[in-house]
Amino acid sequence: MSFLTSIASAFKGGGQSRVPVSRGFISPWATALDAGPMPFDYASAVRAGYLANPIAQRSVRIVAEGVGGAPIACEDERLAQLLACSCGSQPLLEVLAAQLTLHGNAYVQIVKDGAGVPIELYPLRPERVQVVAGEDGWPSAYRYVLADRTLTIPLEDEDGWPNVVHLKGFHPADDHYGAGCLAAAAPAVAIHNAASEWNRALLANAARPSGALVYDGGDAAGLTSEQFDRLKAELQSAFQGHANAGRPMLLEGGLDWKAMSLSPADMDFATLKAAATRDIALAFGVPPMLLGLPGDNTYANYREASRALWRLTLLPLAGKILNGLHTGMSDWFKTAPSVDLDRVPALAEDREKLWERVSAADFLSAEEKRAMLGIAPQETIR
Repeated sequence: MSFLTSIASAFKGGGQSRVPVSRGFISPWATALDAGPMPFDYASAVRAGYLANPIAQRSVRIVAEGVGGAPIACEDERLAQLLACSCGSQPLLEVLAAQLTLHGNAYVQIVKDGAGVPIELYPLRPERVQVVAGEDGWPSAYRYVLADRTLTIPLEDEDGWPNVVHLKGFHPADDHYGAGCLAAAAPAVAIHNAASEWNRALLANAARPSGALVYDGGDAAGLTSEQFDRLKAELQSAFQGHANAGRPMLLEGGLDWKAMSLSPADMDFATLKAAATRDIALAFGVPPMLLGLPGDNTYANYREASRALWRLTLLPLAGKILNGLHTGMSDWFKTAPSVDLDRVPALAEDREKLWERVSAADFLSAEEKRAMLGIAPQETIR
């Protein structure tokens, strides 16, 4: 099997005109037609793209842990305690960031006390949640499916308070579900995994086809079936495998050994694997330099790459999560939380320059300077 054939096998089912049966997340609109390519299967994509691929897993961890560890500025102490709660051993914001990055959807169930006040925010597994649309097409409830058990969660409780906050990435072709980064990274992940398997198989065979035995019997007929089977069995038992590496071979009876090697074009899988690695990092919004990829000169240094990560990926994602949670709980909390930019180490240089420019602007009043720096007015503090 060639390397390109092994890559093609990673996409088995892609392009087939049939409706699949899958236990993973599939948009309800994906099965509306009987023809077309297979839709995205979240369960298998997580196994291949996150659990089995080091580049994708590290990219997701960088994004999720960055958002989960971001310093949050929140004036309401109760809301700050809700955002700081942990789901098991994982911080809430980190779990939501990972779910949005991988799946494109994050569902947060609001747990309330007897007085109807939120006391805990619990993230639901997004691949188990289905949106139940009402007669007008808008969501009316959420269905949580686990094996043979189904729990229907109304959009609001009996008092009219929301039960679930749905965070989602933009999806131009779906009304109820968002698009995640894992779907876009799936082709590059398949190429990277196939290249890794190809490389492992080559290393098991000394990184090249070892060679071929050529039989030259002169005018005599070729090897009989019994001779061929015996020779094949001897090669497998005495000369193949890492335990027999370098073992000399004794040839007789017109046998000759012809060494073989791969051409540079056949070895081009390394270049293809490096390109797939960069595509994976691009899909998750992580600068390749932060993943330790060799030969990356896109950024002048590591500091610039970290700054780009915060500007282009972490801050927008953290803002989406914090604003979405506040919008869903605006009946209880009036002030929205945000990331405290002055406490982000990667942005310290930018904030320092901003403070210097604002402080040197003599035409601005003290309150205008505080507003530009994101600081509350003086009278509010008092």
